[in-house]
Amino acid sequence: MNIEQGAELAVVQYNDKNGKDCVTIKKFDSQGKPDVAPGLARQLVTDKKIIGIVGPPFSGESEAANPIFNDAGIPLITPSATRVSLSSHGWKVFHRAVANDGAQGPGAANYIKNVLKATKVFVADDQSAYGAGLADVVKSTLGSLVAGTDKTDADGKQTDFSATVNKIVQSGATAFFYGGYYQNAGLLRKQLTAANWKGTLVAGDGVDDPGYATAAGNDAAAGTIVTCPCSPASKAGGSFVGDYKTKWGVDAGTYSDVAYDAMNIFLKGIDGGNTTPDKMLSYINSVNYSGVANTYKFTSTGELDPSLIKVWAFKFGTDGKTAPDQEIPKS
Repeated sequence: MNIEQGAELAVVQYNDKNGKDCVTIKKFDSQGKPDVAPGLARQLVTDKKIIGIVGPPFSGESEAANPIFNDAGIPLITPSATRVSLSSHGWKVFHRAVANDGAQGPGAANYIKNVLKATKVFVADDQSAYGAGLADVVKSTLGSLVAGTDKTDADGKQTDFSATVNKIVQSGATAFFYGGYYQNAGLLRKQLTAANWKGTLVAGDGVDDPGYATAAGNDAAAGTIVTCPCSPASKAGGSFVGDYKTKWGVDAGTYSDVAYDAMNIFLKGIDGGNTTPDKMLSYINSVNYSGVANTYKFTSTGELDPSLIKVWAFKFGTDGKTAPDQEIPKS
């Protein structure tokens, strides 16, 4: 929702400035599901008025839907899909406005080693495209510090994590990295606390959600570290923070500012007369855009220029919310 609202805010402001609804958003909700996304993608590409896509937001649905967008030649900028392999398929339309898990994974591992100073780390994932990919990078970066690994169910319906909890406790690990999403992570944290495990749970941006604290309980969630290949939305430039809260009544969330920037890249392209997918694609490929969250310039494979990559750590408090902890050095 916060990603969608960031993008929509950019369009609302653009239309207010231009005095008419000259740009409209058409929304497609795949629910983040790889089996739903292709059908919506095939529906989207039949609309010849669509000249660009902000999204898809998740890695699994991106793997499933992006080939369809590529065949149709419709350029996309994802504000949040971080799986490394997304840029390896040769999709000419693909652009990623944040760092990939190749940067987020080492960032999380560096935090575990250099800030938490853990000497034994347990790593598990939910077998999703996102979770497994991120966990693999963390494992390879941590090397001999990994004291054990495990997999949780891939269907998202698991509620009993006692087998994984027992392995974590028995491993002697003082840090646990989980590659996956907030619901599973929250239940894991709750059950680890019940088992009297005193270590720190570290996870990627898929766990940076209030639902994590709801599932874990605020007290259990407190101290959890989540990484993000992005800067805090609260530190976004210009009037974005106030504008977002005025429009939506809530604070901007993770990737709200990146989605806002991604949409504004498209809008600037429209201002420059790039009103067909081909022209917009050429524009994005050569763009050097300064937004509220970052500056955007893309490599030949659609990745964010390495010089522009940022990875931050956020910490859950006893109020169930995250606050910026620190920017993580790249090495």
